[in-house]
Amino acid sequence: MHIHNLSEKNSILNTFISEIRSVSIQKDRMRFRRNIERIGEVLGYELSKALNYKLVSVETPLGTSSINLTDNTIVLCSILRAGVPLHNGLLNYFDTADNAFISAYRHHKKNPESFEIIVEYLACPNLEGKTLILADPMLATGQSMVATFEALKPFGTPKEIHLVSVIGAKEGVSFVENHFDKTTHLWIATIDEKLNEKGYIIPGLGDAGDLAFGEKLQH
Repeated sequence: MHIHNLSEKNSILNTFISEIRSVSIQKDRMRFRRNIERIGEVLGYELSKALNYKLVSVETPLGTSSINLTDNTIVLCSILRAGVPLHNGLLNYFDTADNAFISAYRHHKKNPESFEIIVEYLACPNLEGKTLILADPMLATGQSMVATFEALKPFGTPKEIHLVSVIGAKEGVSFVENHFDKTTHLWIATIDEKLNEKGYIIPGLGDAGDLAFGEKLQH
């Protein structure tokens, strides 16, 4: 797997990451969502450098200009609900992409420290031969990303796969690395050290879905 950890180089991205982590700033839900969206835009820009391009002629009022434009047929898939702001940021840059949405959540059994990933809702176009961008803001254990991809397989085999996350744990990165083809790209804003006993990223930022949209009742 090709891992692109954007935090390895300093950029304005550091500001957006610091604000989504801050316990005071993240209380502003609108700002939290916008920061996730902005991170999605940065990740989308970096991802665009790995796409295919072809030379196209563009007519201007005064003549003709030649420019390389992306030649990929993109399907952007996000995991609900936390993935919506990240999806919007990516869609701001890949505005002609087809879109897929899937719900995946942790179902805790008797032991609150163990869980399984449940996929319930899925809407997806044909993926055959296309460029799949699979977005999930928090790459904790990596199980949601893998379960989502398994659910997408009946819709066709993508030509290439790009995974996009805001914050990940080393365990989650290793998990997806072992479950996706070596040609897959992972674009991630930053990678944290570990998970706690409940499978949440440390230091992380908390629950991205709750911070963006409000607390939810547990299953």
